[in-house]
Amino acid sequence: MKNTTLCYIEKDGKYLMLHRIKKENDENRDKWIGIGGKFEYGESPFDCARREISEETALIPTALEYRGIVTFVSDEYGTEYMHLFTCREFSGELIKDCDEGALEWIEKERLKALPMWEGDKIFLELLDKEPRFFSLKLCYGGDKLLSHTLEFK
Repeated sequence: MKNTTLCYIEKDGKYLMLHRIKKENDENRDKWIGIGGKFEYGESPFDCARREISEETALIPTALEYRGIVTFVSDEYGTEYMHLFTCREFSGELIKDCDEGALEWIEKERLKALPMWEGDKIFLELLDKEPRFFSLKLCYGGDKLLSHTLEFK
């Protein structure tokens, strides 16, 4: 079971999105996602989110908000606990080239039209409209979302 983080960095009504186009055999290949990745030994969710943001974007988050946990259950990729964050305050200059893919600021209203995991559309709406911490379970068969369960604390 793997633990990951995913952060949606917001500026001027846009999220910084990563179009995963550079790595072969990437389970997120050709999809648009937020910024994040796998935990390293000894990291907390906040540690991992800060490191991944810095590595992938060169931005330094100064205020992370822990918004929820997403449990992905997949017949193809196993189970993953993804710790979900948002960030509205950061410093630094965005890098032009990320080894994971292409970085782009995308208007929130345009996100659902992009190629992404179907379950991502559920938690993106929650990030936009729901202030409470949530737990979302997403069950996939291949790339198809079979079911989801949402709970609040």
